Amino acid sequence: MSEKPKDTAVTNPAQSQGAATLTKDPAPGETLLKVTGLQKHFPIRKGLLQRQVGAVRAVDGLDFEVRAGETLGVVGESGCGKSTMGRLITRLLEPTAGTVEFEGKDITHLNVSGMRPLRRDVQMIFQDPYSSLNPRHTIGTIIGAPFKLQGVTPEGGVKKEVQRLLSVVGLNPEHYNRYPHEFSGGQRQRIGIARALALNPKLVVADEPVSALDVSIQAQVVNLLDDLQQELGLTYVIIAHDLSVVRHVSDRIAVMYLGKIVELADRDSLYKAPMHPYTKALMSAVPIPDPARRGAKSERILLQGDVPSPIAPPSGCRFHTRCWKATQICKTTEPPMLELKPGQRVACHHPENAEDQAPQDTVLLSAAKEAGELVPDAVLAESAQTSQAVANETAAAKKPAVAEETAAENPAVAKETAASEESAEDK
Repeated sequence: MSEKPKDTAVTNPAQSQGAATLTKDPAPGETLLKVTGLQKHFPIRKGLLQRQVGAVRAVDGLDFEVRAGETLGVVGESGCGKSTMGRLITRLLEPTAGTVEFEGKDITHLNVSGMRPLRRDVQMIFQDPYSSLNPRHTIGTIIGAPFKLQGVTPEGGVKKEVQRLLSVVGLNPEHYNRYPHEFSGGQRQRIGIARALALNPKLVVADEPVSALDVSIQAQVVNLLDDLQQELGLTYVIIAHDLSVVRHVSDRIAVMYLGKIVELADRDSLYKAPMHPYTKALMSAVPIPDPARRGAKSERILLQGDVPSPIAPPSGCRFHTRCWKATQICKTTEPPMLELKPGQRVACHHPENAEDQAPQDTVLLSAAKEAGELVPDAVLAESAQTSQAVANETAAAKKPAVAEETAAENPAVAKETAASEESAEDK
């Protein structure tokens, strides 16, 4: 498949000048998108004068980076702010606070004219393939719209390029003059993908691209996205709630809960040893397609209640109202996002498979005791064993370092300690 040049025949001089500043493609592994403290609060207004009485904290402080050439998966329950985050980083929504940097340039508050040249490099695939296409326009008009809006004339003309894009996404180029209602859901989603790829963007945000499709079609669309990434060098942010899809396509995964990222890690680390209790509960919900285990006892973690309202989120850790490990510090202090393992960051005072960040706080909250009744005994035992094993390894690693410091500061005390340990071993 031939890839069309990035800046072919831009007819508008102003747009040509704006696009020229973004022609250098970032090397694989370099930071393409950087998000710092991103927030989006939707105001709640009541009364005759429409005074603001509150706000829905859809996104409430996100920090992450997307590297060139990678796929970042974003998962979480419905209502956690995934789709809002996608619209914020593509600047379809104006952030309340925080910054969004694309290729080192702050695009947080750019106006329409300032964002126009950037639209070539940042595109979005929408969740609903039925409502994201204009029913009054033909497929050729829909896919050719980016060329018209950006003032770009492809080699061979717009019609030839649109037909090439249709063949790229697995559709018949002869369907150029058909309307959206003549296509199935999977075909409409392919049309949306073709429209997003028309200008060869550097970053594509896919908001649940396969959730509205039949299972047999999901695999085709996922494989299509994977193939296009290999051929065109695309960078993806894929928002989904299907953990199997995310595992298949993602290099790194961010887990969101109530407007915040609670864990961010590479795919293998997250699925093998999740650190946040919420991540562990999500992983336990993935069904195992094994008929031999049909009658086996399920170890799924059932979380009590629903996600709290984003209008008035809980204090401290937002997951403490449903967590079986929550203590007083979880209720009063928000956990910082720490890198407890290389490439694995988590915001939790009592993480799984890692050293306890608040070992002095051991009294469970009443909500945690109720939540613990829904957690299988095997899961609780495994959690206790892994936490104790990690604590023992950490203590053993710290012991030689402390001994060396003691020997350096006071040789007599170190000699006396060593002698007492030897006598204890002899006994």
